[in-house]
Amino acid sequence: MWYVMQVRTGTEERIRLQCERVISQEVLERCFIPYYQQKKRFQGEWHIQEKILFPGYVFLIAQNLEQLRDSLHKVIGMTKLLGAGEDIIPLRQEEMRFLLKMGKEEQVVEMSIGIIENDKVKIQQGPLEGMEGFIKKIDRHKRQAVLEVELFGRKVEMRVGVEIVEKVNRVEE
Repeated sequence: MWYVMQVRTGTEERIRLQCERVISQEVLERCFIPYYQQKKRFQGEWHIQEKILFPGYVFLIAQNLEQLRDSLHKVIGMTKLLGAGEDIIPLRQEEMRFLLKMGKEEQVVEMSIGIIENDKVKIQQGPLEGMEGFIKKIDRHKRQAVLEVELFGRKVEMRVGVEIVEKVNRVEE
């Protein structure tokens, strides 16, 4: 099962390392932070940077929730495991599939490449291919797409890298 832990924004990496250090591998299969790639221009050149996809969240994969909960008491800086009220709820199958489709096993969402044709976004390659319906906004200057997806039991905005290589207005004949 995949669980999501809420932490203070900016402490994600430190808490991920702490979880891997203090929680036994019998309890915690994997602890990760999903990232996305974004192009940024500095020193006159374009560079690909990785940024945290969901600031303030660390993902945990474990089979036994009770053992995980007991082990997390040793982690300094965790605020809570996500759930509904007192119940801790793992991510749904669709949510896990979505995250694996976007970030693959490494959980890094790579840059997508697309065009804008008659004000419609068409992704030609990358993880956003076939997911144009989720795109709420494109920021061509920052080379980002803002998606609205259902995660953690609510609608979440998610920023990912996208390179729009062409904008065309074709006239229908």
